[in-house]
Amino acid sequence: MKKNTIVMLGGFIIAGAIVFLLMAATPGSSGIELTMKELLANQEKHKDDFVTVEGLLIEESIKWNPDKIELKFDLKDNEGNLMHVIHNGTRPDNFSEGVIVILQGSPTKKDTFVAETVKTRCPSKYEGEDIENYDPEAHKKLLDQPPTETDEAKQ
Repeated sequence: MKKNTIVMLGGFIIAGAIVFLLMAATPGSSGIELTMKELLANQEKHKDDFVTVEGLLIEESIKWNPDKIELKFDLKDNEGNLMHVIHNGTRPDNFSEGVIVILQGSPTKKDTFVAETVKTRCPSKYEGEDIENYDPEAHKKLLDQPPTETDEAKQ
């Protein structure tokens, strides 16, 4: 074989290996995002898929086993659908009632989900105040006022 042919063949092999590694290392990009209702209705169909689903945590259902590092809990959605979750990993810090839980993993038996990752978010904690009654002129006046002694002491 010519030297150019060997170099091109080696380049294709390396490029193929890189593409394969990227696809294997990012299962979330090849997964699907479903609502809890869709997942529960088609659980058998998605048993081999990497799925992202979210729901509201039911606090009284939490069972944490620190010896096995196993977390079991239930989620519900706005329509009353209920799903049992098993996660072999650490318990998130803000794991309490009303928290939205985002799961990535796969469904197993009926109404049960094995989560590889568990993330939480509490949207009400990060939302801004109601902006309907916002008065830009009043805001501008506040910004135009000279600093007070208290403000200067803070700096």
